[in-house]
Amino acid sequence: MAEKTYIGLAGNPNCGKTTLFNELTGSNGYVGNWPGVTVEKKQAEWKADKSVTFVDLPGIYSLSPYSPEEVVSRDYLVNEKPDAIIDLVDVTNLERNLYLTTQVLEAGRPTVIGLNMCDLLKERGDVIDVPALSERLGAPVVEVSALHNKNLKGLVEKAVEAAREGRANGGTRCFSPEVEDALEAISALVEGSCAPELVRWYSIKVFERDAEAIRPLGLSAEALGEAEAAIKAVEEERDDDAESIVTSDRYDWIADVMEACVKKAPKKLTTSEKIDRVVTNRIAGLPIFVAVMIAVYWFALVAVGTPATDWVNDNLFSDGFFVNAASAAQFDEDDGAWQDMHYADQISGYIAAAEEAGVDTDGVEDAIDATDRTADDDATIAAFEQAAEAAGVVATDVPVTDSDGNYVDTDGGIVTRLDEDGNPVLAAGQELEVLPTVTAADFATAVDTPEPDQHDYEGWVDSIPTAATDALEAAGASPVVQSLVVDGVIGGVGSVLGFIPQIFVLFIALCFLEDCGYMSRVAFVMDRLFRRFGLSGKSFIPMIVSSGCGVPGVLSTKTIENERDRRMTAMLTTMIPCSAKLPIIALVMGVLVGDDNGAWWVAPMFYFMGIVAIIISAVMLKKTKPFEGEPVPFVMELPDYHFPAIRSWALHVWERVSAYVKKAGTIIFAAAVGIWVLSNFGIAGWEGGTGAFGFLPGMEGAPETYMDYSVLAGVGGALSFLFAPLGFGNWMATASTISALIAKENLVSTFGVLYGIGSDASENSVTMWQGFASMFTVGGTLHAGAMCAFVAFNMLCAPCFAAMGTIRRQMDSAKWTAFAIGYECVFGWVIGLLINQLYELVAFGSFGFWTVVAFVLLAAMLFQIFRPTPKWDKKDDKILESLDGQVA
Repeated sequence: MAEKTYIGLAGNPNCGKTTLFNELTGSNGYVGNWPGVTVEKKQAEWKADKSVTFVDLPGIYSLSPYSPEEVVSRDYLVNEKPDAIIDLVDVTNLERNLYLTTQVLEAGRPTVIGLNMCDLLKERGDVIDVPALSERLGAPVVEVSALHNKNLKGLVEKAVEAAREGRANGGTRCFSPEVEDALEAISALVEGSCAPELVRWYSIKVFERDAEAIRPLGLSAEALGEAEAAIKAVEEERDDDAESIVTSDRYDWIADVMEACVKKAPKKLTTSEKIDRVVTNRIAGLPIFVAVMIAVYWFALVAVGTPATDWVNDNLFSDGFFVNAASAAQFDEDDGAWQDMHYADQISGYIAAAEEAGVDTDGVEDAIDATDRTADDDATIAAFEQAAEAAGVVATDVPVTDSDGNYVDTDGGIVTRLDEDGNPVLAAGQELEVLPTVTAADFATAVDTPEPDQHDYEGWVDSIPTAATDALEAAGASPVVQSLVVDGVIGGVGSVLGFIPQIFVLFIALCFLEDCGYMSRVAFVMDRLFRRFGLSGKSFIPMIVSSGCGVPGVLSTKTIENERDRRMTAMLTTMIPCSAKLPIIALVMGVLVGDDNGAWWVAPMFYFMGIVAIIISAVMLKKTKPFEGEPVPFVMELPDYHFPAIRSWALHVWERVSAYVKKAGTIIFAAAVGIWVLSNFGIAGWEGGTGAFGFLPGMEGAPETYMDYSVLAGVGGALSFLFAPLGFGNWMATASTISALIAKENLVSTFGVLYGIGSDASENSVTMWQGFASMFTVGGTLHAGAMCAFVAFNMLCAPCFAAMGTIRRQMDSAKWTAFAIGYECVFGWVIGLLINQLYELVAFGSFGFWTVVAFVLLAAMLFQIFRPTPKWDKKDDKILESLDGQVA
């Protein structure tokens, strides 16, 4: 077996390094257009040769340890000593990229320079003299395109060759004569304390007074004194500090290299620059972003996602479907004929028409409900006729309609009531209509007409719940097992998986915006807005990442240098709707949208609610002692717009969707089983019940509301008082909210279990949407305030357990973690209270104790938002002092 060769991949953010890593290894590392996408090094083997392993380092601008990414990269290059380094350079920003290159060449490892995005450079008309650049850098230089997979094999072969030769480049002589003289003197002091190839690296670090970097050398006080004398001599001659002198000399040398090796075309605006003049415009930038996100959510949740999700829910988890179009058409035709004759539709249609004419039909309905409705039972027909006549309606004339509501024939009869003389009486404004006459014999025939069975037609596929039910019955499974599998597992997990089409379409759109370069512009645009409220654009980057999942979103806060800003961003970033919260939004849309898509705006509204909540929280928190201080400056490269590589785009989408699916198969599965157990076991406390603990549906005389006696109902009921002021103080809503703390998808999964979505193939079962709406229905009217308060609380309160654990690791403090979780829950509760109480005040004129509390809390929030920022003492802020020292 060939000896392993380790090659480190270094480069600036947005230089294409992670794209290169993915292309070489077949990995699906996250590709983004902002700093900190790779926060820790990743490694994988080369697809073409398993003996070569690539290590993807975080994107950095220099090897000075001012950020976590720079520490990770520097420690790997200097201490772990890879066999070779590929320094990937964005040629469209060559001058800035070469600053890191000069430092990498000093790290004592064999290095190859990859000039990436050369295709974009040619579009600009610029020309690079590659041999001359290679000579100046003292290292091999190869032109490549990571996005289009051009010449990548040649780049790697050069790196492998350099690794096997084991010859370090030694670094460039990029400093002025007086600095080089000082470095030579320092080198004499360093020799013997480090590897020969690292003498120049450590000499420069001594000159820069980088105490952390030179600590492993263990230099004596005498040696450090001699080095300090050489450094001070240069500082006095140049009238500047050592670190600034090094930086200035590097850029001066790079400017000479650019002049000698790069021939630039006449300056003209590129396509990206023209687009940026519009999308990053100070006035138009934010409205454009709002419009783009509204379009994305409309596309994902209405235009494409909703029909796809409806198909999944209606076919895979409800009725079943035909794979044969001809059979589907034949079934529809036969189904229509059955509908024409079926007694249940005839009677219900008749009653509806009679009620419209002002007739009391309670007697008819009672008579029908009291019979067995069988074809050979003459009492069924007689009871119907007698009750109809007693109610003043036509007894033997039953209107028959087809599936489209059209009458079958046109012989005689009036749908209305008769007066005492037998003449028709029309309701006000009603026109005389000639309707079909159906005799008692016809009615009996209709009762005897069998319902068409889909299984009799070719190409019918049962839904998952139906297939599972049939299989369990055939296997002789007990009712407990059947309920667990169908109502618990399929009902819970299936209700979550039903949203995959919407989530898939949403991430196709969002990942395209990220990969093409637009989202990096959004971070730039939001920096202007966020800075007004105490945050920087760096805080918006974790929020973009959190739209997929809060865990990587919280992890990406590592790139924020200021500890206070980092903690606040970790607290607030999970308020952005992630993929797990999307089904919760879809619940509201399922109630409000209906068939006309009239409430498509619900989804983007909750997305922007998250952003507004973050801004409000940031303003309030910035005016408190623990979070005071100015936000750190935001510097980020804006890459050129480009169409994403299909493979990287697809991997990006798959990474997010697969994480959702994996969670459904693990956490959601376990939670669904737990919810089923808690909601189906309890004490039989109904009238005539045993009062014993057990499986409630299996107990004799169990009512339809048996869940009201379950363990889950007891727990939810005990805690429901917390949410009563928010308008949803019932045990089902409370239980769903509590289960959502484990994983946000559990909220929908819990509804799936409680409302029996797994058995939705039955025509009389209650659907999840109807169940959700029923919790917020008062007096037959939907209480939109309570429903929106419910969703707002679950959007803004503490995230799932996984994200909480990540916050704990990021905070590195139990106290700060508890504060973060507590703040989110309290803030979400307050917003929910405000929504519900203000809605009740406006819609119902209701005013009470909690209305007063809501106004008091609103006043407190407004005071904190608009009060002047307290003065803070920079001398007491060690973090900012440290940052100021680094900038200096």
